Amino acid sequence: MHPPEPSDPVESARRSDGAGSADEALVGVPAAPPTLPRRTAFLVAWASIVVAGVFGGIIGYGLADVGAATGGNGGTDTAGLIGALIGVVVAGGGVGIVAVLVLRAQAEWRRTPAAPQGTAPPAPPVGPDA
Repeated sequence: MHPPEPSDPVESARRSDGAGSADEALVGVPAAPPTLPRRTAFLVAWASIVVAGVFGGIIGYGLADVGAATGGNGGTDTAGLIGALIGVVVAGGGVGIVAVLVLRAQAEWRRTPAAPQGTAPPAPPVGPDA
């Protein structure tokens, strides 16, 4: 019986190349896709989402606490907890959306090659078919 074919291309490259070490088989395989954000940008985005969530929770708790205190029943911990949870979700979600858009824009900007110096961009098509 033959062993099953691996679905991983790296593993199949290792098996098909009988000579050489595993490092030699991985010469043509990139370490990561070129569109991934840099680690620093990813960590900054993650930290900004966490910080925004913390501040959103503080603001949500404060608003719920003040709103419950002015309602006449003296403010409850449940209202503060619900306000904090809503604040965390809204603030963290909003900053998360912006962070994803920024990371995608950075990856696209880095992937697009710059035009060589001294060349003009191609002219747009002109005519009724354009």
